[in-house]
Amino acid sequence: MLAPFFLAAAALAAQSIPAGLVHDKDLVFAPPRAQAPALAMDVVRPSSGGPHPGVLLIHGGGFSGGKRDGMIPMAIALAKRGYVAASTSYRLTPKFQFPAQVHDVKAAVRFLRANAAKLSLDPDRIGAIGVSAGGTLSLFLGVTNGVARFEGPPMHAGFSSDVQCVVNLYGRSDMTTAYGGSRNAGDALPPLIGGDLPYLRKQHLEASPLWWVSPAAAPTISIHGTLDLNVPYAQSVTLHGRLIGAGVEARLETIEGAGHGFKGAGQEQADRAMHAFLDRHLKPAPDRFTVLISDHGPLGELVAMAWPSGRALWKTPNDKGLDVQSLPDGHVLFTRDPQGAVEEIDGNRKVVWKAGPEIGLKRPASAERLPNGNTLIADPATARIVEVSPKGQVVWQWEKPEYLNSWLRMCRRTAAGTTLAALQKGDVVLEIDAAGAVIWKHETPKGRLPYQARRLANGNTLIALADPGEVIEVDRGGKTVRSFAGKGPVRAGWIAGMAQLSNGGLMLADYTARRLVEVDAQGRMVHEIRDLPWNPASIAVDETGAHLRK
Repeated sequence: MLAPFFLAAAALAAQSIPAGLVHDKDLVFAPPRAQAPALAMDVVRPSSGGPHPGVLLIHGGGFSGGKRDGMIPMAIALAKRGYVAASTSYRLTPKFQFPAQVHDVKAAVRFLRANAAKLSLDPDRIGAIGVSAGGTLSLFLGVTNGVARFEGPPMHAGFSSDVQCVVNLYGRSDMTTAYGGSRNAGDALPPLIGGDLPYLRKQHLEASPLWWVSPAAAPTISIHGTLDLNVPYAQSVTLHGRLIGAGVEARLETIEGAGHGFKGAGQEQADRAMHAFLDRHLKPAPDRFTVLISDHGPLGELVAMAWPSGRALWKTPNDKGLDVQSLPDGHVLFTRDPQGAVEEIDGNRKVVWKAGPEIGLKRPASAERLPNGNTLIADPATARIVEVSPKGQVVWQWEKPEYLNSWLRMCRRTAAGTTLAALQKGDVVLEIDAAGAVIWKHETPKGRLPYQARRLANGNTLIALADPGEVIEVDRGGKTVRSFAGKGPVRAGWIAGMAQLSNGGLMLADYTARRLVEVDAQGRMVHEIRDLPWNPASIAVDETGAHLRK
């Protein structure tokens, strides 16, 4: 399909565009069918590197005219910025009515993904830009992600037509109100929809991107002039409000005094807004650190995830263990509760240290490597905390049979040499000294299920409460001085793990919601990933880059 003419097309166009770019012309993505000619696209892309983010460009022309050639200058500008820019054709009115045009642009996106390797394209980073009528079609791509009825004929059916963001340049969003204040809607819309509004109101609604907006819509920027006489500015204002109301990231860039199209300072403003929006959504910031996830869900995996991209760097079985700790040089310490074991693996996931039933472990839930090289292990099945040497010898222990039904969970050593132990069902956090005496305790409200506690440098204690999810900072007197994810901008369902960041922020594991949340020191959300395939219990953070370099 692409291969027979791919290199030839690139060579043919090489002299007509700037050095460092390749122009792949006339790439057919839809064969001739039912009175329709074959549909093709032209792609302009960087000649080296990749995979690059991609953008589908959709021309205007009142749905009845226009050609993809008109978008080549924009494609060249985007390719210079590191994008694979594809200008596409689509079927035109009056011969072809809605939703043929939507079928075509979706087929174009699927074609790009099917040929991603040949085009040096990243299939997970594709946006859409549309001008005027093309703006409407770009909106349809964004608001119908996953809507099967708009997919059309099954060309490249194994590939998604979803886009990750949309740039709408003065496209119509509501066909039922598009006639008012427009000098050409009466000519453009009835041939597209198949009749006039008074007789085909339902069809006008179905041809309106506005009426397909849902929380699943792609992030969208609308760029529109206030004096547009073809597509009134109100079309973008209304769309923007609907997107925001649905919880979709949306932006409205207003070009004061501009008509249907921009020039001069207006064009420069539009370009700046478009490029910044595309870069933010299709050129994400580099991953900053690795989150290690102890999955207590059906998959039962230990996962290293790059943050904030969410890329899974590696996975290995953990038998639904509860705890994990990042160690130097890419090593990881974790629990395998059903096996009664705690294991340390190296960067190749090879076991290099292990403790288990031979020292009396039954279902260890917590493990922490200490600065002295020993390992602190908590076992709720025996209500016992032990410190184990590298040779597997128990050098310290604390055992309280009366806590057998209290769900001993995470235990962490403080800088002072004491041990913080969270008894989840007991609704209490204990601080235990080297002699085994309880020297401090904090009782949480009944049913809040404290899962983990960590002593801060200021002497306060950070406590993760599971039900409902919240992280609190309490002082030595037990007063709560800060709260994360229980009130305010972030709310959690069931907090299990938490990890402190070097910048003062926190990573939070929301177990029941299957999400990870990064908050800053004030508790404001920095980034989140939802709908994970794992149920994160404990988490750990590696900020050294050891796992990212693998």
